[in-house]
Amino acid sequence: MSGQDMSDKIRAAPQLRLVGSVDEAMYAEFRKQLAAAPESGPLVVSLTTLGGNPEIARAMADDVRLLREAGREIYFLGKAAVYSAGATFMAGFPVEARYFTRNSSLLLHERQIDRTVRLVGPLKSCIDQLRATLNEIEFSIRIEEDGFRSIVAGSDVGFAEVRQKAPDNWYIACEEAAERGLIAGIV
Repeated sequence: MSGQDMSDKIRAAPQLRLVGSVDEAMYAEFRKQLAAAPESGPLVVSLTTLGGNPEIARAMADDVRLLREAGREIYFLGKAAVYSAGATFMAGFPVEARYFTRNSSLLLHERQIDRTVRLVGPLKSCIDQLRATLNEIEFSIRIEEDGFRSIVAGSDVGFAEVRQKAPDNWYIACEEAAERGLIAGIV
């Protein structure tokens, strides 16, 4: 399929439309719409989100990976805002399968944590509690960095640049995303 034909297909009608917070309800809706989608031909998933649960986004992205590995053509269409966990989901699509509508934007940032560590008990158990929290943080950083690598794979954006800009919430207009190769085009 030519680039123009694909742009026309994406414009025509995404088969899966997801709007709102990336959470368990969105995942259930994604699975429901996926089950009802045509069994052949390319699939287009449109997404508008201000963010949500990054682990749910990773699970959805893994579903996309499995579909692609089974030979299914599946494309991403970002509409208006693809922020935070939405970018994590988008990372499940290769650059050549990512599109945005005009005036859309992407937000890349670091994962957040809001945790109070209360130490109670024998001193040795306090060390274990702190070590468990540190292990969680370090593992989450590795997951975050893997996601950043997936987002930039095949683009002109390097991992070091994302690492530098993510702490300050890097908002990327669709035009810049296309110029930098983070998406295949704007429809």
